[in-house]
Amino acid sequence: MDSSGSAQRLEVTVEGDEGSARLDRVLAARLPDLSRSRLKTLILAGAVSLKATAVRDPAYHVASGDTIIIDVPEAAPPEPKGEDIALDIVFEDDDIIVINKPRGLVVHPAAGHETGTLVNALIAHCGTSLSGIGGVRRPGIVHRLDKDTTGLMVIAKNDLAHASLTAQFADHGRTGPMRRGYMAFAWGLPGRHRGTVDAPIDRHPYAREKMAVRQGGREAVTHWELLESFTGRDGKPIAGLLACELETGRTHQIRVHLAHIGHPLMGDAVYGPHFKTKANQLGPESQGALTALGRQALHAYLLVLKHPRTGELLHWEAGLPEDLLLLERALKAAL
Repeated sequence: MDSSGSAQRLEVTVEGDEGSARLDRVLAARLPDLSRSRLKTLILAGAVSLKATAVRDPAYHVASGDTIIIDVPEAAPPEPKGEDIALDIVFEDDDIIVINKPRGLVVHPAAGHETGTLVNALIAHCGTSLSGIGGVRRPGIVHRLDKDTTGLMVIAKNDLAHASLTAQFADHGRTGPMRRGYMAFAWGLPGRHRGTVDAPIDRHPYAREKMAVRQGGREAVTHWELLESFTGRDGKPIAGLLACELETGRTHQIRVHLAHIGHPLMGDAVYGPHFKTKANQLGPESQGALTALGRQALHAYLLVLKHPRTGELLHWEAGLPEDLLLLERALKAAL
């Protein structure tokens, strides 16, 4: 058997003891991992050959000693189906839909998350209008938030909107009005009230599920401003609330950049696990709120863009979700 990706070339030699001379039954006897319906489909599709000639008749009689070649194509990923999942819709018209994404909602189907995603919810909500926009697996999606990051997302509902939003996200406000703002609770306090992290991001060299600041990576720029500081039980600064704005849109950008400058997000088990001991310096209420949070303390609160059809400047803000409000209150209570 030769394989290329998930595609396979199988070779079967007829031994004459398969119980039938029919092609489909011989293959069923020799290839128990493939269902009879799957084998029939492959035969009818011309994927089964004998002496270099495709055999498309499942009832074709083979002889002992015949060598049968079966080319099993790579399985196509299933198309996402609509699912009745509630959406917090902030704005919607014929061109775009803006939602306030909750924690725990994966944006588009992937291995391990084939159902229950934002895409499944959008297909149910928007119907066939999303068909073909941005690809079968990501209809209308022009940007994404991590599973446990909350906040504002915009989705295109037609090709015109998809093209416009894709261009605006690529530009990220360099020449246009687009803005994307995040509230981030981070460990420690930077040495000044505002700053910029300009550091390229690429796949981590060893942990492939992570990203990292690496020379030769893609340009990544994050602007931040300190809004609030919090103290621990000893009265010393222990954490801060930062407003971050993106000039680029790399995977895990804010999480990677804040960890890079020594101020990882509170609750970030991927990029800030070595800061777990800092939680011991929090008061009991703050420790409880952080444990209950169970995710990175990041919320996409601001989205500004031009309407793809009218050109109107649109501005949305979403307040902190309840779990981050509880964290903020607990951290303030330690003052």
